[in-house]
Amino acid sequence: MLNLLEKTERLLSVCEECLERLPAMRELDKEPDFFAEVKPYADTNHKLLDEWTEEMRTLIREEKPKYVHPHQIESLNDSMKQFIVQSFYKNTGKKRFVLSINSATYTLRTILDELKGKGGEDG
Repeated sequence: MLNLLEKTERLLSVCEECLERLPAMRELDKEPDFFAEVKPYADTNHKLLDEWTEEMRTLIREEKPKYVHPHQIESLNDSMKQFIVQSFYKNTGKKRFVLSINSATYTLRTILDELKGKGGEDG
């Protein structure tokens, strides 16, 4: 079972994977097999994202971190769920896609700093 710090780091890795996947899919110039490629990856990471979101809601309610707010968590959850799936499709618009990932990465790094600042206690 991953703790909150490990889940945050894993979500950062997912952002990097998505950022690398889109150009690769464009280069391959093919549509992915939804049930063989997209769905398993999305299901696994959406589950991780939902668990992380719940734990973050609890942390925010109990610890009231200075630089992390509930609306950021909800927004990150929504945008990550979208770009995780979009990263498989070569016709995804690059600018908005990259901006979404950059925004999620920034929020996740802010949260990671906050978690490490409190000693990386189990979350």
